[in-house]
Amino acid sequence: MTASPVPETTSPRDPKVRRSSPGLSPSRANDFLQCPLLYRFRVVDRLPEPPSAAAVRGTLVHAVLERLYDAPAPQRTPEAARALLGPAWEQMVADRPDCVEVLTDPQDTTGWFEEAGRLIDTYFTLENPTRLEPADRELAVRTELEDGPLLRGVVDRVDVAPDGAIRVVDYKTGRSPRQGYESGALFQMRFYALVLERLRGRLPAMLQLVYLGDGKVLRHVPTRQELRSTEERVRSIWSGIRSTAERGAWQPRTSPLCGWCAHKPLCPAFGGTPPPIPDGAVEVAIGVRPLGQEVVAPAVVPGVGAGRAGQPG
Repeated sequence: MTASPVPETTSPRDPKVRRSSPGLSPSRANDFLQCPLLYRFRVVDRLPEPPSAAAVRGTLVHAVLERLYDAPAPQRTPEAARALLGPAWEQMVADRPDCVEVLTDPQDTTGWFEEAGRLIDTYFTLENPTRLEPADRELAVRTELEDGPLLRGVVDRVDVAPDGAIRVVDYKTGRSPRQGYESGALFQMRFYALVLERLRGRLPAMLQLVYLGDGKVLRHVPTRQELRSTEERVRSIWSGIRSTAERGAWQPRTSPLCGWCAHKPLCPAFGGTPPPIPDGAVEVAIGVRPLGQEVVAPAVVPGVGAGRAGQPG
């Protein structure tokens, strides 16, 4: 699932943080492609980010759609799904109290639930949950490439047909991309397909993106050649991350997406100054030791970006 309100904020200095194999998810890969400095802030510094209404709403809708399939098939109705909004929201607030900051009035969730409910209603126009029995929901997947990073992520839903055919499904609470701009979303799905193929020994038969913002479904049949190309791209991205970490060259890359960035006040491209990197943080996060001092000079690349910063899936 890609709709996480805020990246993890655990300090690299925290003694409870254990060293593990460096990993890469589709979201973090997109962060690096969009802006190396953003990747640094989220992965190395682990700077907190205020929750956005769009991201929190996305997380709420994802939670409802996950819980919906706990019910027997005949009971998976729009009314039943809307009834799950309250319990799902209570659990979210218990886990992340700052979620309530996105509400105009923390005591009044009527309008908030209505907005989320409209997205849920749209879901029922795209799929019939009474005829589906997902094999997995919110499935955490991980596999390590030979001489490469640990690939990891969370897949919203995995369907398995009687003949074993695998369908990978991801819910998006935003609008579908314009024709010709689907590559970013398909990279995420091919990433998941690559991991699942390695874990289950079978090429997924279908990749499906369900866009609740405008009621569209994007389907794609992956090929082994595509997944091999995806693996090479992942290796290339990871090589770029390691090289950047070694050189300390966490350069900002400006684009229209900067308007959504929570770290704009710290960005040199906008007159800010990044905080010093905590001792050992790069090695813990990336698995490499920097060779020299950090260099942060702005690099302006108009129109470059892999996703909307601060926007949910």
